[in-house]
Amino acid sequence: MRFLNGESPIDLDFSHLVVAGWTGRDQKAIAHHIDELAALGVAPPSATPLYYRVAAATLTTAPRIEVVGTGSSGEVEPMVVQHGARRFLGLGSDHTDRALEAHSVALSKQVCAKPCAAALWPWEEVEDRLDRLVCESWICENGSWVAYQAGTLASIRPLAELAAGAGLNVLGVDGPVAMLCGTFGAIGGVRPARRFRMRLSDPDRNRAIGHEYETIVLPEVA
Repeated sequence: MRFLNGESPIDLDFSHLVVAGWTGRDQKAIAHHIDELAALGVAPPSATPLYYRVAAATLTTAPRIEVVGTGSSGEVEPMVVQHGARRFLGLGSDHTDRALEAHSVALSKQVCAKPCAAALWPWEEVEDRLDRLVCESWICENGSWVAYQAGTLASIRPLAELAAGAGLNVLGVDGPVAMLCGTFGAIGGVRPARRFRMRLSDPDRNRAIGHEYETIVLPEVA
């Protein structure tokens, strides 16, 4: 995959993809997200945080993804990339099959592509102010974009702590590694949408990384 690191392209052939779940710093926020998903029939996690392993090939910068059925939805998340001794910050969506999630969270994450923005920021450029960075998402409903998620990275466990917990340095021996780092509660509740827009903003430098994608629904044949 090709990303832009500032003005320079960087080609990454990912060896591993990790999806960190239940990563909130605020235990009340974690409980809210657990309750939110429990309403959809999802069992609570065995521990927090959890590090799900997903096929690296599911990560994509494409503007369209295909899913089976109408029960999937996106989640905006910061994305940590480990490439050798270097680390970068990007943006991704943990697009998840909600119907399958009630059966197995791990499988629900595996079956969906993971859209991400085609830009990365060098870790050293943002490391000192990660908590001030803002993640937001919007979904298109009835022809209009509506706010779906919003929060600062201060709501998520420190990204360096998550990277250590997932063992990114160890996994990185095999090649570049990406990790999606957790999300925020959905405004108005978790729900599907055909179009999803997300943004990671750095207010101190007045810059942002963004991505938008469309979900193509394939028929669910029994």
